[in-house]
Amino acid sequence: MGAIFRRELGSYFTSSIAYVFLTCFYLMAGYMFFDGTFNSGTANVTVFFSSLLLAIIILIPILAMKSFSEEKKQRTEQGLLTAPISLTSMVLGKYFAVLVVYLCGISIVFVYSLILSVFGTVDWIMVVSNYAALVLLGAAFIAICVFISSLTENQAVAAVAGFVTLMFLYILDYIAGKIDIDFLSDALYAVSFSKKYYEFTSGLFNLSSVIFYISIAAIFN
Repeated sequence: MGAIFRRELGSYFTSSIAYVFLTCFYLMAGYMFFDGTFNSGTANVTVFFSSLLLAIIILIPILAMKSFSEEKKQRTEQGLLTAPISLTSMVLGKYFAVLVVYLCGISIVFVYSLILSVFGTVDWIMVVSNYAALVLLGAAFIAICVFISSLTENQAVAAVAGFVTLMFLYILDYIAGKIDIDFLSDALYAVSFSKKYYEFTSGLFNLSSVIFYISIAAIFN
């Protein structure tokens, strides 16, 4: 797994994908921070972290699109499959490479929180809790998008399909609210990614939500 991980991580930084992801994420997160938190004159980071959900829905599919699609397009997946490594190790190596690049992006929230601490009192427990929520949500989303990437050799198709899938998961709350059948509505709320994430941003730690995100990441890996 280590060799695949290093190979994949290196490929992200020798191509433009990692830089595009990081630049776009930093710009979007910076705008959300200054517009939603800094300019409001408050040290409350809830709005900032809530806004980041849409940013990662847009950007994670772009980050993960090359995971397997590129191998399929260049016809190099057979070489990997016949290499002396297990399929699980290959998948996890690629998955963790994407996750590391993602972590490089979201860690900017600590920089913004430090800036905010100069002007007010920051609740660092809330910041760490929200960061953990970003990690868990991102881990689940990345697993889904890496899986989608394995289904096609076209990176653009993988990115679009990933975005559509994540958007569908994002609006499950809205769909559930429009359904009058109680058991179906409750089922949709139970698997709502955004509802569980917003609980974290509001300061509510729910162990079942942690298990949910980890389970999704494990299932799609």
